[in-house]
Amino acid sequence: MNSGTQLILFYFPDLTERQIEQLDRLQDLYTEWNSKINVISRKDMEQFYIRHVLHSLGIAKVMSFQPGTKVLDIGTGGGFPGIPLAILFSDTHFHLVDSIGKKISVVKDIAKQLKLSNVEAQQARAESLVRKYDFVVSRAVTRMANFYPWVKGKIKKEDFNEYPNGILYLKGGDVDEEMEETRKSYVTYHLEDYFKEDFFETKKVVYMPWEDKR
Repeated sequence: MNSGTQLILFYFPDLTERQIEQLDRLQDLYTEWNSKINVISRKDMEQFYIRHVLHSLGIAKVMSFQPGTKVLDIGTGGGFPGIPLAILFSDTHFHLVDSIGKKISVVKDIAKQLKLSNVEAQQARAESLVRKYDFVVSRAVTRMANFYPWVKGKIKKEDFNEYPNGILYLKGGDVDEEMEETRKSYVTYHLEDYFKEDFFETKKVVYMPWEDKR
């Protein structure tokens, strides 16, 4: 077990052997892909488990998805936060989308190598999707005022998780000014309350329950 996986295990002590093995393989898989195309910056690869894996799993400190939950990851890039979340929540279905085909090729290969049958990857723009989901997750691909319209009509009416269906958005810095633009209710969770690494001092999960579920 590498040191990155040990760190994840420290914060998520109930991982199964299969989950530990999957997390352990992540860095090698992404390092190999990074040598072919630029998926993750070299600087970030040195802190891969903190900046990508643990950061993605910040959502899991806020929301524990019930089996059968359907989650859309918009602008997933190389598979974040979707891939780490899919490892953690093996009974939840994750649909990872990005407009860049090369990045989706990486996601498809990594999901296949790790045998993540709960991951579906697709090259698409969020606006073009027609299915409905319980939650939408993302790592700050744009300002929330831009992101919010992309999600319109994509969130299911019926709730069966601990919190009502909505958006879980990983964001850094001061979120309040940006969130006020939307004029919607939201809750901010500070990741420094869950993780002790310096990286998380300014990192947050913004949860926005979806009000318009027509």
